[in-house]
Amino acid sequence: MIVGTAGHIDHGKTTLVRALTGVDTDRLVEEKARGISIELGYAYLPLPNGEVLGFVDVPGHERFVHTMLSGATGIDLAVLVVAADDGVMPQTREHLNILRLLGVELGAIALTKIDTADAQRVADVETEVHHLLASLFLDERPVFQLSGRSGAGVEALREFLVERAKQGQQKKEPEVEQFRLAIDRSFSLPGIGTVVTGCVHSGQVHVGDQLAVVPGDHQARVRMIHAQNRPAQVGQTGQRCALNLVGVGHESVHRGDWIVAPSIWLATQRVDTVLSLLANEAKPLASGSIVHVHLGAGHVIGRAVILDSAIDAAGRCGQLLPGREGLVQLTLQSPVGAWHGDRFILRDTSAKRTLGGGSVLDPFAPARYRRTPERLAALAALRCATPAARLGALLDHTSLGVDLDRFARAQKLRSLDPLVASLPLRRITGSRHDVAVHTERWKDLQQIALNALAKFHSAYPDELGPDFARLRRMAFTRWDVAIFQALINELLDAGRIRQKGPWLHLPEHQSEPSAAERALCEKLLSRLLKGRFDPPWVRDMVGEATQTEAVVRTTLLRASRRGEVFQIVRDLFYHPIAVQELAAIAFELQQSTGEISAAAFRDRTGLGRKRAIQILEFFDRVGFMRRLHDRHLIRPDGLFTFALVNREPAGVGSAVTVEEHRAA
Repeated sequence: MIVGTAGHIDHGKTTLVRALTGVDTDRLVEEKARGISIELGYAYLPLPNGEVLGFVDVPGHERFVHTMLSGATGIDLAVLVVAADDGVMPQTREHLNILRLLGVELGAIALTKIDTADAQRVADVETEVHHLLASLFLDERPVFQLSGRSGAGVEALREFLVERAKQGQQKKEPEVEQFRLAIDRSFSLPGIGTVVTGCVHSGQVHVGDQLAVVPGDHQARVRMIHAQNRPAQVGQTGQRCALNLVGVGHESVHRGDWIVAPSIWLATQRVDTVLSLLANEAKPLASGSIVHVHLGAGHVIGRAVILDSAIDAAGRCGQLLPGREGLVQLTLQSPVGAWHGDRFILRDTSAKRTLGGGSVLDPFAPARYRRTPERLAALAALRCATPAARLGALLDHTSLGVDLDRFARAQKLRSLDPLVASLPLRRITGSRHDVAVHTERWKDLQQIALNALAKFHSAYPDELGPDFARLRRMAFTRWDVAIFQALINELLDAGRIRQKGPWLHLPEHQSEPSAAERALCEKLLSRLLKGRFDPPWVRDMVGEATQTEAVVRTTLLRASRRGEVFQIVRDLFYHPIAVQELAAIAFELQQSTGEISAAAFRDRTGLGRKRAIQILEFFDRVGFMRRLHDRHLIRPDGLFTFALVNREPAGVGSAVTVEEHRAA
């Protein structure tokens, strides 16, 4: 267990830790000269059962609240220190509010310096402390009257903390979360190398483990571990650890960074949170306010955006009222590590006043659609007590499915399998995605796709149906391409929809030509296929078809609606095989150069510049590509437009390779 001190400057926090452990935590020359703590101090108390009790001593000066916060986020139990001569002071109140907002349990109150005040003064201050705590806590906290200098009363507090440490060991549950350590120091030792220290927030680490630095991109191996100031093979939650790392220099790791298991690496600049604004704030927190965000052992400047705005008596919205709790999105100036449940503190723009605090709900917060009813319902789901309950509630409330990889990272989970096995869901996995949709919701989404096709057939009876990309834009714009593909694949496999070329349609919808039209169409298609990349114009096929120009044009237009030909420009049609070959050439160009230019496409196809531009504009028009200035890029779902991606069995995504497209 890790115990932290809290309280106003010069109330005897460092003296108390020295009396409890024999360690002077003021190690800097400036601290000893000025008689005040400037940096975090650390001390350890060996227990009779072989365990070690760790102490984090924090500065009490108002200018060093940011330092106090970097140490307070990792402690399990706090001792509030109040001097008998001064009584309750400003940082007494602020530190107490910070502990409450961080969810740190207040274990006891140390009423120090009793040898500097008479009995009545000591009794008055104790009463003052009880009145202060009564407004914040429902139950009583023990008060220990003591003197750090003389040692009077210190043993009683030590025995109390030892007993609480034993209780903490008894309550320890099996570890289900991955390892995370909030780094508060990084340095290099001769002959040893990089060492980082901090409090373990979750999980376990073993000698030899590979870890990742957040928000950086460095990997490191653990060579040695000191847990609670002792050599160890394992470090775990509830301990302060020093890790000797191989593979990263100490200058690449800073206070505020994290060292974590690689499987839960994430760095974010946008988090959705639940925030409580202190009741003693003079005014509401307005949406868009600039704030200092203290998270883990570091802090960053950000902007607070109110998601579920409260409306005050004056009818004003877009703000969080004092004493209230609300959903707030924090957009940060630089990337940070943040996981579900992590506690944070907000301070004002000048970093002189604590505004409130809360916990992280989603480190993968969206920039768009962040206030929709569905999104707010998802955030409510993330407030459930357990990961299983959170995942189940998310499945109930989201139409887009749950990204299981992101969920596992945000929740710090070692394994998703027990959760997934217990819930009614449809899991869609592939090389780049792992998404779950509630079973009933999956059925609803299939019906939405069928309804969209029926609506299309009603509006355009002469057309066979939309292609893959067009149907997705009609009904599932926000859906990931691979997930929508799995939905369509399942409908195709079940025979509930059919596909002809790139076009999708309901089984009952037919657009068959007459026998005479079919015969003419076959003759025209043969002529177009023979022309390949340079097919004849409508006027050039009149003589061979022994039909008028109008009949040839109408026949090809009707064939284009059935998906049998493609109209590039007026009176110029291409056979689907030729269009597919041109699309594959465009894809290979993008794979090799990162873009598709008219000149490169012209050279690769052997066409003239005008024809190359016409084909590229056609690709833009049908949704295969999008134009960006003078270049073209293939859309993610455009690969399905001309069957450049082979359809996999339902529920399995496909990895796109050049070889597959060449084979097509």
